[in-house]
Parts: sequence; C-alpha cells; structure tokens
Amino acid sequence: MATDYTTARRNMIEGQLRPNRVLADDILQVFTDLPRERFVPAERRSVAYSDEAVPLGGGRYLVEPMLLARMLQFLQPTSDDTALVVGAGTGYGAVALGRLVRSVVALEADPRLVAEARANVSAEGAGNVNVVEGPLADGLSAKAPYSIILIDGSVPAIPDALVKQLADEGRLAAVVAGEVPGRTGQVRLGRKAHGAFASRAVFDAGSPLLPGFEKPRAFVF
Repeated sequence: MATDYTTARRNMIEGQLRPNRVLADDILQVFTDLPRERFVPAERRSVAYSDEAVPLGGGRYLVEPMLLARMLQFLQPTSDDTALVVGAGTGYGAVALGRLVRSVVALEADPRLVAEARANVSAEGAGNVNVVEGPLADGLSAKAPYSIILIDGSVPAIPDALVKQLADEGRLAAVVAGEVPGRTGQVRLGRKAHGAFASRAVFDAGSPLLPGFEKPRAFVF
C-alpha cells in the first residue's frame, strides 16, 4: 500500500511540530509544503516523517523534523537574510530555509550527497539555493558574511571559522553534543553584536555528529 505523504506531512505538523512549540506560520507552511520523502533514500521513504533522524547512508542522517523546525524558528529568518547551511546532506534543510530567506549556500563535504542535494534543489526549483562541496568546519568564507548560519547536525563545539563568517547582528544555530558520550546535547543559539559572539542554550536535543569537526581542547591545569 502506497504511503499517503500528504497525510504524513499533516500528522508531522500536528503530532511533532505544534506540540513542541513550533507555531510560526511561515515555518509551518514550509514544512507542510516541502516533500521530505524526496530527500531520503527510496527504501526509507516510509519513515521520512518519523520523529527520528533518517539514515542517508555513509554515516550521515537527515535530522528529525521537530529539531530542524525549532532551530529555524529560533533563527527568525526573513526575506532579507543570506544563509549558510553547514552539513547540507541531501538538501532538505537548505531548501526549507531557502523558502524563508533571500539566498542559501548549502555546504556539504560528501560528493555523493552533494550530487543528491543538487538534484533535489533543481527538482524543487530552489533557484536561491547554491550547493557547494567543501570541508564543513571551514565554512565558505568566499561568500561571507552570512546573516544566518545553520549547522544541520551535531558538532562538539561551534568552530571559530564559522563565527568569523557571521555578519554583525547575525544568528547561528547548532546542536552542540554533550561532553559525556550518549548524553543529550543542547541546541545553542548564537548572535554576533559589535564583533563579539555569544551563544545560549535554548533547548536540549540529540543529533548524529557531523564529520570533520574537532573536539575542543581540554584545559590543562
């Protein structure tokens, strides 16, 4: 029996997003309209709208809908924003954000995922999303500064290289992994003001680690 994806999207909105305080009309509309099933492997489309990260192969995942939606809501994207999505995977988060901002650079390190993301961006007619291949932790300074940076997965710490690429008054959201393996991390929302960057925890969340990010060095006493 074929999956009714329209119903699955509606159930995702009512069962996952709204109960977790995702209430912004523009974000709910994006998640209602965007066919998430197209961004996962064909054999996993039946679980595309589950409340868990969906494997994309090669140790990479599409983060759960609620996590992405809440991060976008905290970032408060507008049509004037220019964004960088780090760890774009197959492009779902980048295309979603692209419907809310002026332009998106979708950075991905895995050549296979880069190809899939480009195909998905083209299929969705997301002309304001540019998929670029490169190391994730380095960002893409050639297109900086960005008013929004979204790290689409979990990292041990927010890299200085990405902070430097954030515009003044820009916002950054990332899942920062817990220091104890297996323990839930935190979504941190950062902002740069007058050249200084500060972040705060906004909610607890777990997400598979993105590759290519070093753990922060421990202090030596």
